[in-house]
Parts: sequence; structure tokens; C-alpha cells
Amino acid sequence: MSAAALAVPAAAAAVLLLGAGWAAGRWHARRGGGGAAVDLGTPVERATFHTLHTASLAAPPLRAGLTGDAARKAARRLRSLLGTDALALTDRESVLAWDGPGADHHQRRAMARVAEVLESGRSQSVRTDCPRPDCPLKWAVVAPLTGEDGLLGALVAYGPRESAVLVRAATEVARWVSVQLELSELDRSRTRLMEAEIKALRAQISPHFIFNSLAAIASFVRTDPERARELLLEFADFTRYSFRRHGDFTALADELRSVEQYLALAGARFGDRLKVTLRVAPEVLPVALPFLCLQPLVENAVKHGLEDSTAECRITIAARDAGAEAVITVEDNGVGMDPGLLRRILAGERGGSGGIGLPNVDERLRQVYGDAYGLVVETGIGAGTKVTVRIPKYRAGVHGPPPADPPPRA
Repeated sequence: MSAAALAVPAAAAAVLLLGAGWAAGRWHARRGGGGAAVDLGTPVERATFHTLHTASLAAPPLRAGLTGDAARKAARRLRSLLGTDALALTDRESVLAWDGPGADHHQRRAMARVAEVLESGRSQSVRTDCPRPDCPLKWAVVAPLTGEDGLLGALVAYGPRESAVLVRAATEVARWVSVQLELSELDRSRTRLMEAEIKALRAQISPHFIFNSLAAIASFVRTDPERARELLLEFADFTRYSFRRHGDFTALADELRSVEQYLALAGARFGDRLKVTLRVAPEVLPVALPFLCLQPLVENAVKHGLEDSTAECRITIAARDAGAEAVITVEDNGVGMDPGLLRRILAGERGGSGGIGLPNVDERLRQVYGDAYGLVVETGIGAGTKVTVRIPKYRAGVHGPPPADPPPRA
């Protein structure tokens, strides 16, 4: 787990304690004393709820990064969280968002204060030296915003007087904002990594598989034109799916349909030597999983069951409902593999006969679901191979398109 992820509970707790303490009096005072009210607990309990609720509303836009749009959406929530008269969010060059009065004459001078804070790297409470006697913005707390690459900008909270409590609260809120920005950077890094890994899979699939498939289709052009036509359609659908340009996740039904097309093309090459059994529980078909997650497992089964052997190859693909999870297995009766070699392949120490497919899928599963959800491989020399994948049915951030057509059948 990253340092940014570990920092979330600490930063959130700091915001809760300091934010609730700072906001309690102001929020309770704004309620007034008249009229009946629903009992929501003590003033501190109400302020705590208000703080947590406001923070939860400010977090989503910040997870998009420190952009003008994200800053504008978050500034009002952060100002409410701190209870200040005005609040600004900046990057290193300019004010991205301003919420509250005083923008017409304070915004132009804000970046001078921010530059000082970015140079020191510490929060500062400074006089605004506003010449307007009716302006309530007499003091400003400037707190730095940080990310993986260092200082990104600042949070500036304005008030009528100097306040040590506001300095502490603004500093902790700035740290919480920084955590959200770091998480956004991690999200983008994870997305770039997954895209790179999918490209690596495609690079592995395309030369070897495309050549063999086209050669198999060509062998039917004169002897069985109708089958050649059907195989060309299967080939077109398979490559269209494998090389699509959008989405890190897909529905299990779509992944199984692509596997079925792959096996149809492999069957054209190997004929009766390939026997496939497909057992799928209908209730798991809509489950989302990482794109191109199953095809490398099936390709590995074909390789070790057919290319590395002259015997008949039996491949069984099963997907069953296991409560909160879908359990998918790909099993073959091929030549198997030395378990020690397999461990080295999954650890990325060597390509071996497993290529990059197995470690690629294992790594992506762990990235998305955690280390408990890596591949489970049972194998031995001459004993075949069974690969088990567990997929949580529901996981935040994992969304696949619904299946468009009926599921594949055995």
C-alpha cells in the first residue's frame, strides 16, 4: 500500500478533530435559537457530522487533480469546512478558484503570498494589508498543497483576525487536500500502467496468433468456403475486441465470448485434438473484471495442451457464483510445468514458456483487487495445469459494460 493511501486515515482524523472544533461554534451560532429542531445530538456531534459530510462532498472533484474545474467545485466545500470568510485554491502560477467576497481586490495579491509559502514549504499567517476599511479579510492563512512531485500550490483561508486555531485547521485541511491530490496521481499512474500492460499483451497476441489464424483460415478457402467465411467473422470479432481502445474493464460475458472466438480459431488449426468444455453460471455473466484477463490463461492452456504435446487436449473453462465473488477456472490436461519455474515466471524473473501472459494477468488482478486476488495455479510436470481466478462481484471503481449479446454456450 502506498504512503498516500496510508495517510488518508491520519489526515481525515486531523480534519475531523480540528475542523469540527473550529466549525462547531460557527455552525451552531448560524442555526439561531428560534423554532423547533430535530435532535441530532450534541453541538460537537452535529459539527462532526457536518465536517465529515462536507469533506465527503469535497473529495470527488479533488480526485481529478489540481485543475481549475476541480478547484472551483471543491473551494466552496472547503470554505464551509473551515468556516472562513473566503478561501482560494492556487497552483504555482495562478489562483484557480476563489470562494467568498474580496476576489476583486485580494485575488491579484494572493499569489505574492503563495510564492513566499511555496519557497518556505510551511504554512504562514499573514496580514492582508487591505486598504478597504469595510473589507473583512484582514488576515490570511496560506498552507501548501503537495503531491508526489513536490509543492503543487496552496490553500489560502481568509478571516477578520489572526487565529492560531485557523492556522492549525487550514494546515490540516491542506494536508487532507494533498492526500486527495496524491491519490489522483496514483489513480492516473495505475491507469497508465494498466494501459501499458494491456498493450504488452496485445503485442504478444498479435504476431503469433494472427499468423496462425490466417494460415488456418486460408486452408479452408478452397475446401470449405463457408467455414472459412465463418472463421473470418470470428477472427474479425476477436481482433476488434482485443484491440479496442477504451475501458480497463469488461463484463465476464464479453470476455468469455472473446475466449470462445479464440478457441474457434484454435480449433480450426488443431482440429479434433482440441476438446473444450464450458460451464458458466448465468448469474456471474455481468461481473466486471480487468480487460483481457481470461484470454491469456486460455492461450496458455492451448499452448501447453496442444503446441507442446501431440496428445488430445481437453480444456475446461468454468465460472461459478461464490457469494460475494465469481470464481473462474481454466484447466487443461497438458504437459504442465515445474512449480519452481512457475514461481519465477509469476515473479517476473524470466519469460520462460509462459511468456508475459500469466505474470501480466496476475499483476493486474493484484493492482485492482489486492494481493489476496492474484492467480492461483496448480500444476506439475505431466500433471496439466489449473488456474483459478477470484473476482469480487462489486468493487469501487470497477465497472464493465453490460453484455450485449447472449452468452457463449458449450
